[in-house]
Amino acid sequence: MKKADSSFPSPITVPVRQAEQLSDSPAQQAFRQAILDVENLRERLRDLRAEQAEARRRYWQQVGPAATAVVAARQSLFPLLEDALLLGYFSRMEEQQITELILGNARALENRFGEDEEAIIRKYAPHGRHPAAESAALNHQPTTTKTAAEYTPDPTLLPHEQAAAAARARRKTKTQRQQEAEAQADQKQLESNAKTIYRQLARTHHPDLERDPEKQAQKTAQMQRITEAYEADDLYTLLQLLAESGPTDAETDDVLARYTRALLQQQTQLKQEMNELKYGAQGFMLSGTGKKQELELRQLKRDLRAEAEYVQHVARLMAEAEGLRDVLRQLASEGLASI
Repeated sequence: MKKADSSFPSPITVPVRQAEQLSDSPAQQAFRQAILDVENLRERLRDLRAEQAEARRRYWQQVGPAATAVVAARQSLFPLLEDALLLGYFSRMEEQQITELILGNARALENRFGEDEEAIIRKYAPHGRHPAAESAALNHQPTTTKTAAEYTPDPTLLPHEQAAAAARARRKTKTQRQQEAEAQADQKQLESNAKTIYRQLARTHHPDLERDPEKQAQKTAQMQRITEAYEADDLYTLLQLLAESGPTDAETDDVLARYTRALLQQQTQLKQEMNELKYGAQGFMLSGTGKKQELELRQLKRDLRAEAEYVQHVARLMAEAEGLRDVLRQLASEGLASI
C-alpha cells in the first residue's frame, strides 16, 4: 500500500464520529479496522527493529574485535592453500583435501561472519560452479545469483551485518525473487489507482455541485484535503477519505473491499517480517537477560579468541609444505574436511 522507496507513513488515526457509525457500510468499517491493524503491526515492527538494532550494537561492541580477528586469521589461509596447489608436491588426494579446506573456509566466512567469498567458492567448487549455479543447472534453470551491484545495503546496519545481508540476498532462490517481483507489481498496481479514487471523491465532494453556501464551504475544505493527498500521491489518505465519505454506493464499497483485502495481505506480510526478525536468518536476539547475556557474551569472546589463536597456529604450520601435510593427516584422522 506504499511505495517501496518511501519511508513508512505517519501512523494513521481514523476519526469515527459516534453519530455516523450507524450509517457506515460494512465495507467502510472493515477498511478502517484493516488500516488500524496495519498501523499497529507497523508500530510493533518498528519497535522490534529498534530493539534488534540495539542488540546488534551491544553484541558487536562486545565481540566485534574478536570476530574481526577470526575473519583475518581465516582469510590468511587462502594464499597459503592456493600456493600449495601450485607446488606439485602433494598427491591428487591431498590436493582434493586442500581444495575442500579452501571451500570449507570460504563457506565458514560467509555463513558465520557474512563475508563475501563468492569468488573463491566459484573458483574451487566442483566444475568451477557456485552451489547456486549447481542447483540451477540440475533444474535446467538459468543462474540468477544476485550480484553485489544489485544489492542495496541497509545503512542502519553495522558493516558486518550489511555483509551478512548481502550474502543472504545472493543466496535467494529464483522462486523467492519471483514472489518478491509479483508482490511489487501488485503494489504498483494498487498505487496506480490513486487517480481513479481521486476522481470518485471529486464527484462526491466538488463544491461546484453544491448550492447551499454552508455545505459548499464544507466541501471546499474537504476537496482541498482530497487534492493535497492526490498531489502528494498519498494513497492511504485518499482511501481514508473515501471511507469517511458518508453513505456509499456499490462502486465505493467494491473499491474499499478490494483495498481491505490488500491491507489484510499486508498484515500477513508484516507478521512474516516480524517472525523473520525474531526467528529467521535476519533475527538477532541474545537468549536470556541481564547477567545471563553477559555470561554468554564472555564465553563467546573466549571461544572466538581461542579460534583465532588456533587458526593462526594452523597458518604457521601451513607455511611449510610438510607442515600442511601434517595438518591434512590430522584432519583426515579426525574425520574433518575443514578447519
